[in-house]
Amino acid sequence: MTIIYSQILKFSSDYTQFCRYNKNQLHVLQTLTYANRLAIAAVAGAVMVSASGCSLVSSGKRIIRVSHAQSETHPEHLGMLAFKEYVEERLGDKYEVQIFPNEILGSAQKAIELTQTGAIDFVIAGTANLETFADVYEIFSMPYLFDSEEVYRSVMEDTDYMENIYRSTDEAGFRVVTWYNAGTRNFYAKTPINTPDDLKGRKIRVQQSPASVDMVNAFGAAAAPMGFGEVYTAIQQGVIDGAENNELALTNNKHGEVAKYYTYNKHQMVPDMLVANLKFLNGLSPEELMVFKEAAALSTEVELVEWDKSIEEAKQIAANDMDVTFIDTDVEAFKAKVLPLHQKMLENNPKIRDLYEYIQTANDSMKGGA
Repeated sequence: MTIIYSQILKFSSDYTQFCRYNKNQLHVLQTLTYANRLAIAAVAGAVMVSASGCSLVSSGKRIIRVSHAQSETHPEHLGMLAFKEYVEERLGDKYEVQIFPNEILGSAQKAIELTQTGAIDFVIAGTANLETFADVYEIFSMPYLFDSEEVYRSVMEDTDYMENIYRSTDEAGFRVVTWYNAGTRNFYAKTPINTPDDLKGRKIRVQQSPASVDMVNAFGAAAAPMGFGEVYTAIQQGVIDGAENNELALTNNKHGEVAKYYTYNKHQMVPDMLVANLKFLNGLSPEELMVFKEAAALSTEVELVEWDKSIEEAKQIAANDMDVTFIDTDVEAFKAKVLPLHQKMLENNPKIRDLYEYIQTANDSMKGGA
């Protein structure tokens, strides 16, 4: 631990050397506690922020740093490997893409802040993390926003419409360049959740989003916002009773070891976003920008295919190897508890109304075509 700290601090006087501290060396951070990794990431981040010339290594290539919170088997990581391959095949003489998984460079919120400064070039973050920078992203925390996964995907795949949303963070210094399927969010806990009443009084981890907090509280639970990397230990130690996420959290992040009941109440369908430093994007030539856009689109294609496969695999692993019980429930009973939040959110945040109406039109269109 002390050695790693001293190495990073030493690099503050040698920016080029710090840039050579690549993902293979940083992989050792994964063996440390979450708190220690965050502390180290903060030191590393401070060094990178001060290192305005830290984009070059001895080969002369510009290092592209990509941060995300998932494991190296997660669909988002596999998507980023395709991104890396596509960029380096076409621009490998100028750019090298380095991917830092498992929150090695800090939590999503911290990584977004580092992306603002240019210390990180790309980060995959949840929409809840983006609410701080653009109010429109709050809509994705609205419970039961999409009537089906078909509607959800059709909206996210409308690139022309979503581009207007993606530009909403330009003033903050970054822009979303593509989306990833983060599945349907459901509750999981140490004890069964069969009805909304089973949530009463339980401490449930939510994303750090006011809308998500309101949603969980409306179910009768006590919302406990915290970083994703803290969830396993928090459940294990009894700090919280459960959380809400997709099935991959059970296996990729091992939450199925400490939470044995997963309930399909289907309260949210929420994308993750690939966020890029805007100054970096604006500094690319038109030809280079096109390569990065194509790489981003390819990463989404790969992630969507891998996502569908991974969900089925996760269910099997969680049930057979981790003894997780999957519970089908009356979704309408859960929905009735939180639908009043739609009007409340629309009144409190007028910036989500246009997107809300667009999504409702898509919902109605799918019903009409059924």
